[in-house]
Amino acid sequence: MREEATAFVPGHITGFFSAHPNDDPTKAGSRGAGVTLTDGVEVTVQRADEPTLLLDGEPVEIEPVRIVLEALEAPARVEATSSLPIGAGFGVSGATALGTALAANIVFDRTLSYNELVTIAHGAEVQAGTGLGDVVAQAHGGVPIRLEPGAPAHNVIDAVPARARVEYVSFGELSTATVLTGDTDQLSAAGQESLSLLVDEPTLSSFIYASRRFTREAGLLTPDVQGALKDVAAVDGQASMAMLGNTVFALGTGLSDAGYEPSVCSTHPAGAILK
Repeated sequence: MREEATAFVPGHITGFFSAHPNDDPTKAGSRGAGVTLTDGVEVTVQRADEPTLLLDGEPVEIEPVRIVLEALEAPARVEATSSLPIGAGFGVSGATALGTALAANIVFDRTLSYNELVTIAHGAEVQAGTGLGDVVAQAHGGVPIRLEPGAPAHNVIDAVPARARVEYVSFGELSTATVLTGDTDQLSAAGQESLSLLVDEPTLSSFIYASRRFTREAGLLTPDVQGALKDVAAVDGQASMAMLGNTVFALGTGLSDAGYEPSVCSTHPAGAILK
């Protein structure tokens, strides 16, 4: 039994997805694909009399974290630090929930398996309405392709067998909950088509093309994103929109070549880990 433990969870940018609701949160989720990032969230869990959460030193409320702590019966002080923008399509809430689950399992000696902890964090995200696929992707690492929705007992995950330099520029927040609780029929139809394209040719170039196609077909383009995508295309770069955020990401140097000053990282070779 330890007094504290720390986990690192990679950020995750979803390129495209289709929503698959279910009354059972472990079966609900999304199909789609994205990239996990070497930029991510570090989460430290300590025993405490009352559950508290600090993100970058500030007290915050992240509903999935509260649900995880309740599921593990773990009154804890959770301190998270993120190198990523909040609410901009990088899976920060999912990363914080998964990191909390991994670290609390050690501190409170819950002796659960990795997949069991991923299931708890995934279910918490679904219940909170803050995500459908980030947690399972962050647990996998690399460039995951989510072929079937849900937690590990139900999902099927493949991957693009490649690594890439990733650039990103964020123009602000979009509400994940607002999109996911609205009419997702058009979005899901576009996501299914993009998934078929990537499955037929699982390469990075196919992924970014399928992502751009999804962004147009799903009707999610913002003016900021549209302008940046045009700028990157003008220099023959490859970029798309992060789901769900007012954010553009590029594989390679597209944003730099277009004159932006992006944050730069790379795809993360592994999933969430204890430090």
